[in-house]
Amino acid sequence: MAATASAPTAARIRRPPYPWLGPGVWIGGMVPLLAVIVRAYQGTLTANPIAEAMNYLGLAALVLLLGSLACTPARHLFGWTWPARIRRDLGLLAFAYAVVHFAVYLVLDQTLNLGMVWADIYERPFITVGFAALVIMVPLALTSTKKSIRDLGYVRWRNLHRLIYVAGALAVIHFIWRVKLDVSQPMTYAVVLGVLLAVRVMVWYSKRDTTARA
Repeated sequence: MAATASAPTAARIRRPPYPWLGPGVWIGGMVPLLAVIVRAYQGTLTANPIAEAMNYLGLAALVLLLGSLACTPARHLFGWTWPARIRRDLGLLAFAYAVVHFAVYLVLDQTLNLGMVWADIYERPFITVGFAALVIMVPLALTSTKKSIRDLGYVRWRNLHRLIYVAGALAVIHFIWRVKLDVSQPMTYAVVLGVLLAVRVMVWYSKRDTTARA
C-alpha cells in the first residue's frame, strides 16, 4: 500500500527541464574572468595590461547584459520558456562583471585615488555614462529576488527593472565613446540592443491593441 500511495506523489513532483542550465550559465560566466586572471599571471596581456583587463571585463559585462535582455524577446519570438530561467543569472553576472570592471579601474588604474576618480566621472563623458550604468544596475541587482517582488509588488518591481534598458543603452554609449576611432564593434552591440528594444515595443503595442479591441 505504501508503494502504491507514493507513486502519484512522485509523479506530481516534476523536475524542471534542463537542470544543468543554471549551473552551466554560472560556470560559463566565470570563463572570461578566469581567462583574465590566467593571462595576467602568465604575463600574456598586452603592453597595457590594466587597460586590456578593463576592456575585456567590460565587454563581458555588456555581452551578459544583452544576453539577459534577450531572454524575454526570445520567449515572444520563438516560444522558448527556458531563457526566463536564466535571465536573472545573466543579469547578476553582468552586474558582477561591471563591478569588477570598475574595481580594476578604481584599484589598479587609479590606485584608490578617489579625487581622480570623481574628476574622471565629472570630466570624461565615457566614464560618466559608464558609471551611471553601474549605479542603475545596483538597485536592480539588490531587488532581483522573489522576496523583492513580494515586497515591492509586481508592478512597481517590473517598472523598476525596466531601467535595465537604460543601463544597457548607457553601457553601449560608454563602449562607443571609449573606442573613439573604429566603432564597428560597439555599434554591433548598439544594433543588437536596438533590435531587442524594438521587439519589446512591438509586443507591448500588440498587447495594448488587443486590450483596446477586447
